Amino acid sequence: MRRHMMKSKLHRATVTAAELHYEGSLTVDADLLDAADILPNEQIHVWDVTNGTRLTTYALPGKRGSGEVCVNGAGAHLIRPGDLVIIATFAEFDDAEARAHKPTVVLLGEGNRRK
Repeated sequence: MRRHMMKSKLHRATVTAAELHYEGSLTVDADLLDAADILPNEQIHVWDVTNGTRLTTYALPGKRGSGEVCVNGAGAHLIRPGDLVIIATFAEFDDAEARAHKPTVVLLGEGNRRK
């Protein structure tokens, strides 16, 4: 049996920008992606704590140390600058791996800095 488990998340990031006229994705400070073990182009789930919107897209690395979290493309209709979001990834594990797995959780505060 394979189990689909949360791999990592950036918890309560503040959206800093939205770019409607873009191919689509979420640009995130590369340091934050590294902290949460999220690779460029990896599928991510974005859950808007502010308005309840949920979407699935992929991660793009932003400028290191910038605190950037920019919603690109169609997602910019749903998630706005200033919204709080959770950015999560998932992975498949066999049963034994899943029972031992501990997800990476990165708590964020003001300026999208790690707490």
